Amino acid sequence: MSASARAPGDLAAAIGTRIARLRRERGLSLSELAHRAGVGKATLSGLEAGTRTNPTVETLYAITGQLGVPLAAVLPEPATPGAKTLHGAAVSATLLEAFTGADGTTTELYRLHIRPGGTQTSPPHPPGTVEYLTVFSGTAQVGPAEAPLTAGPGDHVSWSADVPHTYATVGEVEVEAALLIRSPVLIRGFVGGTG
Repeated sequence: MSASARAPGDLAAAIGTRIARLRRERGLSLSELAHRAGVGKATLSGLEAGTRTNPTVETLYAITGQLGVPLAAVLPEPATPGAKTLHGAAVSATLLEAFTGADGTTTELYRLHIRPGGTQTSPPHPPGTVEYLTVFSGTAQVGPAEAPLTAGPGDHVSWSADVPHTYATVGEVEVEAALLIRSPVLIRGFVGGTG
């Protein structure tokens, strides 16, 4: 996992600045975005102010989903010192690369660890988003909440991520994997995570 060379407050401030800018660009009030994302207004306010230094991946996905952008749109550039590993109920994800192609498709590559003993549910991403998982070790159960897929070492699976989807292990061994997310959303001012 990446070690943070940047102070947590600096990282939180960078994430908060991006969220606030995207919210204002879309003409949403803080209250409206909090309501749509299903997070507390105080939580969102703290994120935007940079005072919540450890947002979960679930919280950030809920917010970015309502903003219509991929998670990488609010994260610092991957090559930036202090690039952060985000933690959720069962998943730890480190952004390795992000870019927007000429056609507007955003691609994000994450190093993913899925911890045994829990299930993480991700809200729907923007329409047309597809996730691709390649498992290096352990066995994962991932994909649409209604019909998850199983993938072991060396396996590759993909699914439409514009529906609720889950991440869990099969058994008690942590899963190490690479997760590629392709989202056909054009993000104004976002190239390679610089937002």
